[in-house]
Amino acid sequence: MGEFIKAQTNEHITYIGLDRGRSNALHLEMMQELTSELERAKDDPAIEAIILHGKEGFFSAGLDLITLYEYNDGQIKKLWETFIDLIYTLASFPKPAIASITGHAPAGGCALAICCDYRIIAEGEFVIGLNEVPVGLILPPGIFDLYSLWLGQSLACRSLLDGKLFSPAEALESGLIDEVIPADRIHTAAARKAKSWMQFERHAWRTTKLNIRKHLLKQIEENKAEVVQQMVTQWWKPATRQILKTIMENLSSRK
Repeated sequence: MGEFIKAQTNEHITYIGLDRGRSNALHLEMMQELTSELERAKDDPAIEAIILHGKEGFFSAGLDLITLYEYNDGQIKKLWETFIDLIYTLASFPKPAIASITGHAPAGGCALAICCDYRIIAEGEFVIGLNEVPVGLILPPGIFDLYSLWLGQSLACRSLLDGKLFSPAEALESGLIDEVIPADRIHTAAARKAKSWMQFERHAWRTTKLNIRKHLLKQIEENKAEVVQQMVTQWWKPATRQILKTIMENLSSRK
């Protein structure tokens, strides 16, 4: 068992739980742990599908800006490299991957969800979406491609530039979410979807999934160095640091 990722397997489905603090905010070690867990599930022939889930109220609040603010240059570079690697590992996962979105999923939380093949969100006053731009961060093109895969290009463009966060009902209507389910039934619904895909001929399903994503995966891989550099440069800009500082002060005052 990892420190920040809890995994258990039942009926050939591995439930991968994000488990860090109340809001599952991502930092370097948590992302490294999640990547390792995904690699393990990919290579284990007994695992036929995964369900990625958070905890009550939060799937993941995205990057832990308070922890990241203190990172030095080397740590930030490593963080963005690890983030891109994690997105690639999850987006290229050859078996069915269901996101069981147990609460809020802004920014990095949404990025993890859109790597999956199917998304179910709990009913409630939750938000999901990519709101990086208002925070002063640059979104990698590969993540835009994943957003477009579900939302379509025009809605993905507008939503991204506005930093829009969707309610569960809006997310369902937009195509970002596949089902809105009461929180106590969400894992059952996710398992039902996984099992429906597990019945298909494995090679045909997996190859088709990877064919659909071939171009976006190639782009994530080929653009990694350039994207990391862009994100690191943006991170240290005084304007970005100021926005991050304001967000941190707001978060701290809420605690």
